[in-house]
Amino acid sequence: MNFTPVSFSVAVAALLGLSCHSLQAVDSPRVLVERYCLDCHDADVKKGGLDLGSILDDDLAAHTAVWETVVRQLNTRQMPPVGKKRPNSEGYDGAVAELTASLDNLAERHPHPGRTLTLRRLTRVEYQNAVRDLLAVDLDASKLLPADEASHGFDNVTVGDLPPALLDRYLTVAQKIARLAVGASTEPEIMAVRVRPDITQEYQVPGLPLGTRGGVLIPRVFAQSGDYEVQVRLQRDRNEQVEGMNGNHELQVLLDREVMAQFTVRPAKDKNYERIDAHLKTRFRVAGGHHDLGVTFLPNGSPVLERLRQPYKSSYNLHRHPRLSPAVYQVTITGPLSAQGAGDTPSRRLLFKGKAQDAKSVLMPVLQRAYRRPVTEEDFARLEPFVTGAASFEAGIESALAAILVSREFLFRAEQDQARSPYQLSDLELASRLSFFLWSSIPDEALLAGTLDVETQTRRMLRDPRAKSLVTNFADQWLYLRNLESITPDARLFPDFDDNLREALRMETSLLFEDIVKHDRSVLELLRTDRTWLDERLAAHYGIPHVYGSRFREVKLEPGWQRGGLLRQGSVLTVTSYATRTSPVIRGHWILKNLLGSPPPPPPPNVPALDGVISETLPIRERLAKHRENPACASCHALMDPVGFALESYDATGRWHDLVEGQPVDNKGGFADGSEFSGVEGLENVLLQRPELFVGTLTEKLLTYALGRGLEPDDAPAVRAIVRRAKAQDWRFSEIVGGITSSVPFTMRSH
Repeated sequence: MNFTPVSFSVAVAALLGLSCHSLQAVDSPRVLVERYCLDCHDADVKKGGLDLGSILDDDLAAHTAVWETVVRQLNTRQMPPVGKKRPNSEGYDGAVAELTASLDNLAERHPHPGRTLTLRRLTRVEYQNAVRDLLAVDLDASKLLPADEASHGFDNVTVGDLPPALLDRYLTVAQKIARLAVGASTEPEIMAVRVRPDITQEYQVPGLPLGTRGGVLIPRVFAQSGDYEVQVRLQRDRNEQVEGMNGNHELQVLLDREVMAQFTVRPAKDKNYERIDAHLKTRFRVAGGHHDLGVTFLPNGSPVLERLRQPYKSSYNLHRHPRLSPAVYQVTITGPLSAQGAGDTPSRRLLFKGKAQDAKSVLMPVLQRAYRRPVTEEDFARLEPFVTGAASFEAGIESALAAILVSREFLFRAEQDQARSPYQLSDLELASRLSFFLWSSIPDEALLAGTLDVETQTRRMLRDPRAKSLVTNFADQWLYLRNLESITPDARLFPDFDDNLREALRMETSLLFEDIVKHDRSVLELLRTDRTWLDERLAAHYGIPHVYGSRFREVKLEPGWQRGGLLRQGSVLTVTSYATRTSPVIRGHWILKNLLGSPPPPPPPNVPALDGVISETLPIRERLAKHRENPACASCHALMDPVGFALESYDATGRWHDLVEGQPVDNKGGFADGSEFSGVEGLENVLLQRPELFVGTLTEKLLTYALGRGLEPDDAPAVRAIVRRAKAQDWRFSEIVGGITSSVPFTMRSH
């Protein structure tokens, strides 16, 4: 399709808000472009590297990337810049409609689905989930494998290789998983579980009996029946003194809530602090299978340090947050000692139950799931030597499983190149795309069973509990929840922040997103909702009354509580702040990038820092205004700063405050189009007035995650089609996902 002068005239007329009658008074489309666009975007100035003047009469197909850039700038109202003549809202909408209609029509006739990696290694999370679904072995891959490098916001994009050092790690992990699955090994193993030092242990731990205090709950599959030794160490300060020793304390070791041992922890009268916890060691028999091992204290009333104000909720070190009672530091489990045979574990039931001692009947079902395709006799023949060369049948199965877990077919996702381009993916390739998108794991039998109905399978998979990976994997990365792990607000300014609060902040946001997925709600509830999820710790942080206990529950929000959507949640507000103060810059950048899909460009080199250069006695708005006096800083900060100021009523840990250093909070914000608003409610109102922007950005993030590659201009028509589909169904989450899994970029591939 040629982008003819006539069609371009109509588009420009819409951009300028002109009627067809007024258009007749214009000499030519080139005059319009020269009058309103070419001051900045001609061959001479070429601002932003964009030259519109030289491509006006060219075929549209030759410059789709350029015109998609124009559409994005018009959609976000960033161009023309404030201060120049700009169209009204109808003018913008008309221009976008005209341009996108031409681009979408071209994409429909000439699809460009893009190209993903031919071989892509499973990420750490995908590997963990695949092992769970393949062998019923639960493991924490974050403690066994290095983190994957993120690109385009997600860690499944740059995973095309397998360095030798990483292969060695996979070999070790595969052997460990195979031992746990088969349970034939009787050699004792040592597992040490450490509790973070900034966890407050003055309250009941979820999963442990009510009425207990602190400690740790350790879910574990014991592969062998036998005796196991459990040793407990207590938290110490920098002088190696046990913290919180203020009398005698009773500590219990529990197995599935049954008391297996009880100890008394006493202060050391001779200052030999090693004696305090040296005796916290016990040995007992454990039947093979899944068990919950718990270590916890019995409460000694309610000790409260004498303070002028209400005691802090955090108590986790000697200096600013003194512990009120002893706390668990490490639990070491050693065993089996005197092993008594393999237990009735989920893995053994999956592998051996109802099957004769025949390697083929055990391994062929595992092979088909692991390789994500029909398997052949040749596939089994490659594993047979591992079985026949072993000392016993079960030892051979263990060796064969370890070999499967390090095979290329398991570790890598493969898509075959074809001579023609573009081409439709096979049903097996689509099955893998679906399962790794929605479950971050391998396909199940239903996906591998034959002809694939993508729409039907998508809806089934969203109802499956494994779809929670969209929360724990996708949302954690999109919303920066993983960054909470490394966030430590200044303890002098925010003395009530500990790991308990950190995890509560993460849980609130995860439960909101999970509720959207599970109940197929409108994704606009991510922006504004009258519900949230709280436990006592988080409710106290927010100042919300009448919420007690460690259980998270849905809470109907009252007016004035200033909670609800993502922009009001402490997790987002904390990861977009500095350790000592809020940051309108970081918050503005986060909103533009993650909610509006229009991040400012990266900063130029040698940009001066704000802190330490501009007087810190000035209010933050004045400091940023001085920062923008540098022309190298102004272009980006003019976009970010006004947006971020709308969230200034929340401090660096997400608490609401009306005053900052004795002055009223300045929360007036605005967008690049000159619109202004006050506070988070005003910002939400602006975002909800044009929901297509937010839904389009969420779609782009989901599509990037689903494809494992960055999006290109050729993907924009697919994104717009998905947004239109979701709009017709009240923006329901399943419509966005269904639109993605049936889209051209997801179901097809370029050579």
